[in-house]
Amino acid sequence: MQITIGKLARAGGVGVETIRYYQRRGLMQTPVRSGGDGWGGGIRRYGEEDVRRLRFIRAAQGAGFTLEEIGELLALESSDDRFRVRELARQRIAVLDGKIAQMTATRAALTRLADQCAASDKGPCPILTAFEP
Repeated sequence: MQITIGKLARAGGVGVETIRYYQRRGLMQTPVRSGGDGWGGGIRRYGEEDVRRLRFIRAAQGAGFTLEEIGELLALESSDDRFRVRELARQRIAVLDGKIAQMTATRAALTRLADQCAASDKGPCPILTAFEP
């Protein structure tokens, strides 16, 4: 399979500029132009491996990995350093656990405020006063 950058973008659910950004960051390779005179002529063609790599990047971002971490994961893909891959995953899990705890506390606070607001029709709503500086 040989596809253009536009088709690669559609296959990965991103824009063309996102692919170019990943290329500048070193996460994806920039293929040489086919045909043409080398001065803007010809078309860059992408293959199955490029689609797979783009989908990997997007999935890893969806899991919360930073682009730096994704670059490391991609580099580790060609090695056998499963320990480092697990370490990166566990670090990501710890960050997610922290965010979950924060969101749970925020939810509980908003629930209390909503209950207090519903308890009385007199005075300012506790939800509104909670956000005053």
